Amino acid sequence: MKRRDFIQLSTITGVGLSLSATSLLSSCNNEIKEFHSPEYRKLVFDLLKAWCDGMIKIQIINPSDPAMHGQFKCPTGWVHGRVIDAVYPFFCMAKITGEQKYLDAGIAVFEWGKNVTKPNGAWTNDVDPNSWEGTTVFAAIALADTLKFHGDLIDETRKERWYKRLEQAIEFVYNRFHVVGNSNINYSATTIYALYLIGNMLNNTKYIERSKDMANQIKSHFSEPNALLFGEIQNKNKKALSPKGLPGIDLGYNIEESLNNLVLYALEAKDDELLLVLNKSLNSHLQFILPDGGIDNSFGNRMFKWTYWGSRTSDGMQPAFIFMAGDNPALGTAAIKNTELLKQCTKDGLLYGGLHYVSHGVEASVHHTFAHAKPLATILDHWDHIPKIDTSTPLPRAVADGVTYFKELDVSLFGKGDWRGTVSAYDSVYSTRKDVRQATGASLCTLYHMKVGLLCATSLAIYKLLEAHNQQEQPGEDFALTPRIETFKDEVWYTNLFDLQATFTSKDEMGSLEYKANAQLKNEDFEAITETASNFNLTYIVNSEKLEIIVATNEVIKTPTAFVLPIVSPTGEKVTQVSENEIIIEKPDGVVKITSSSVIKIKDTPKERLFNMVPGAEAVPLIMSFEDKNQVKIAIQVI
Repeated sequence: MKRRDFIQLSTITGVGLSLSATSLLSSCNNEIKEFHSPEYRKLVFDLLKAWCDGMIKIQIINPSDPAMHGQFKCPTGWVHGRVIDAVYPFFCMAKITGEQKYLDAGIAVFEWGKNVTKPNGAWTNDVDPNSWEGTTVFAAIALADTLKFHGDLIDETRKERWYKRLEQAIEFVYNRFHVVGNSNINYSATTIYALYLIGNMLNNTKYIERSKDMANQIKSHFSEPNALLFGEIQNKNKKALSPKGLPGIDLGYNIEESLNNLVLYALEAKDDELLLVLNKSLNSHLQFILPDGGIDNSFGNRMFKWTYWGSRTSDGMQPAFIFMAGDNPALGTAAIKNTELLKQCTKDGLLYGGLHYVSHGVEASVHHTFAHAKPLATILDHWDHIPKIDTSTPLPRAVADGVTYFKELDVSLFGKGDWRGTVSAYDSVYSTRKDVRQATGASLCTLYHMKVGLLCATSLAIYKLLEAHNQQEQPGEDFALTPRIETFKDEVWYTNLFDLQATFTSKDEMGSLEYKANAQLKNEDFEAITETASNFNLTYIVNSEKLEIIVATNEVIKTPTAFVLPIVSPTGEKVTQVSENEIIIEKPDGVVKITSSSVIKIKDTPKERLFNMVPGAEAVPLIMSFEDKNQVKIAIQVI
């Protein structure tokens, strides 16, 4: 297509934005007034444009090298097989702006997909032809959306070829994912929508019927009593329960991928029964959205891919939450807050995998950007069909007062005054083949303060590359961010973070919350330590003034034992040791004071802060030894 024809077509079919890059912003400001929720629409458009521009900056344009032409030069050095997903956001931006560069980028990135094409119609996740093929379903949806909304931007020959490629891809999906639970539940959920969407586009009833059948199957994969979608577990029986009787649930994948596709399917297929379940499920998942838009997936059993704003290779939470915001406007608030957080974590047009990648000098994976660009394009292409959204309805976590317990997770959320937090004793292990441990052991896995933000966050107990191609290497020392009790015996680490049998109770009385927990110090093989104190009591007391942590044992401590409290803090915040029992950390909106009955030691670090890839945060590591006592008492205040 010639540039002149492309611009004329965009003027007719686009949404009226200026075709001149220099006048784009002023035109956008005028144009968005014609739409509802103009502030959010501008935020979505600006962020999507920034991401598309950022990807174009690192796109390899070298037609003489078909193995790389159209691929991205990822700052991590990785060649991502799933870059073809970026075709949809590029084409969306091409339609809106009329700028040829986005069309060219979209064509180039999709045509690069020949390098990961299999004879069975699949695209592989990586350039290795033996790598995972299941991600074909995501690329198929991206291609379908491109053709459905923006197919008029390409010539008929290319369009016919791309439709043929779409048929091959959906036939693979049809044959690969036909029973809900034959893979992680996110694939079942996504397949339901892919079959329905593409079945209608191709006028093929076998895909539509399979989609409806799977939709009926998935209705039994929502937990009681809170309708949390389960089945994120490496077990052939996706309904398998943990020793505590808990299902495999990952909030990151649910919120950012599965629920999106199920909502889109249920709305388009008019599946009212599923919509009722999804409405309840979304309202339950909403409880875990932190006041700044962060997704509290500290306990999720696939949280090895957790980043504070979501999950590293999933798509983003916006579609499900926005499309259902007509029933509960707080869902719209969550979508806005999370989008603002994505913008906060964006630099030079790329989405960084956490709050402190930039301050710690960690590179961004372009995978985060092209995956999370897709839902923003979905929002823009469906704008006329979404409800008005704003932030007038507060998030449940922002106004929480008391305890909310999730039986199917053995996880409790609390709110008192400005304190928000999470306590987890969840015991569902994602992979028995290569165990990766999320927050458990009755740990205080999330602590947030309404004035100063995130204070405690969870990491993996031990950082492992369970999906080596979808995770980045840990830079520097692997030091867990989860608050914990720990000791070492014969150089083996023992901590409550390995205690899957820990228990806790809670009560809310007289303006104060109190958690009482029992936990053992165990090693990675779940073996309790011997010949020293193993059984500990943890008490968390929360009131409007402070949060207290009391750790005690009735047993004799014979090996050096300590409570470790990493406080989330980016490089540059001033840390002062006022005395051997008091530390203060100066944050932009307040001062955090930590006092202890024991000496507080700040662990020596090569850099100013320790950093963990999960969830992409820096922290000041505070260590409080039991010394010659059987109790450590800690208080955290914001002044």
